[in-house]
Amino acid sequence: MNAAQATAFQANAGFSASDMSVVLVSLVFAVLLLWGVWALRTAYVGWAEERISQRQFLGVAVRFVAMYVVLTFFLLS
Repeated sequence: MNAAQATAFQANAGFSASDMSVVLVSLVFAVLLLWGVWALRTAYVGWAEERISQRQFLGVAVRFVAMYVVLTFFLLS
């Protein structure tokens, strides 16, 4: 954004665009972490009750970590 757009945004919103960016990125990571906890817990219960194998459980964990790393790279770099 140019200076006039940034000034107009701050005047109308009451906060800067960079503050909004921080809030949105934080929200994305919060949702990702909540989903990850849910997915890992569900996979753990399935593994503990022998409905899924250890390999499938590790697959869920690896996919979650990969998504977290990729989003971290794209959103925080």
